[in-house]
Amino acid sequence: MHIEPGAVDGAKLALSYATAALSFGLVAKMVRDDLTSSKTPIGLAARSVMTTALVFSFFEILPHHPVGVSEVHLILGSTLFLMFGAGAASIGLALGLLLQGLFFAPFDLPQYGMNVTTLIVPLFGLSRIANHMIPRKTAYVDVRYRDALALSTTYQGGIVAWVAFWALYGHGFNADNLGNVAAFGAAYMLVVVVEPLIDLAVLAAAKSWRTATDNHLFSDRLHHAAG
Repeated sequence: MHIEPGAVDGAKLALSYATAALSFGLVAKMVRDDLTSSKTPIGLAARSVMTTALVFSFFEILPHHPVGVSEVHLILGSTLFLMFGAGAASIGLALGLLLQGLFFAPFDLPQYGMNVTTLIVPLFGLSRIANHMIPRKTAYVDVRYRDALALSTTYQGGIVAWVAFWALYGHGFNADNLGNVAAFGAAYMLVVVVEPLIDLAVLAAAKSWRTATDNHLFSDRLHHAAG
């Protein structure tokens, strides 16, 4: 989902600064909601450290392949949300992306505003849909495949939509660009097939190891109904 260097440049970069500011506002909203429902702010801090380390690892270790206008990554946004909550997941995505740019991909830093928007806005959408779709009496370890599929589709679909927007905003609607956008979208949506299975496997492990996962290092909703 990384926006390639030069895809958007010059004066057009100003829009990415605005959308990044919006994204940080959404991060603040998700963090505030997390603090409202959490037992302790120390838990949010610990979860944020964990999600940042995980996101950084996902970017550096998991396979990623260039397709069309960007790269196909397995980011596991819905997994992070279900295990750690929206607040910690949003901080981890923003900081993990930044650390990768600072230490391993400085050529991506000019695109940071676009990339962080591409990650955070779909996460916010995912969190809103989860609030309406998953009953308050249901712990996340008990979500069904169709729920995990809906969450993954929301997140990955949001990423594809934002990458397509940046590509078309930067280079217009010529045939080559449209073809590259379509190729990226088709390849990226294959992640939707894999991610729900990963979600369910991780949640099943968390349910089996409740003594290790029912604590402030994980989301309160992981094992408990909403308060």
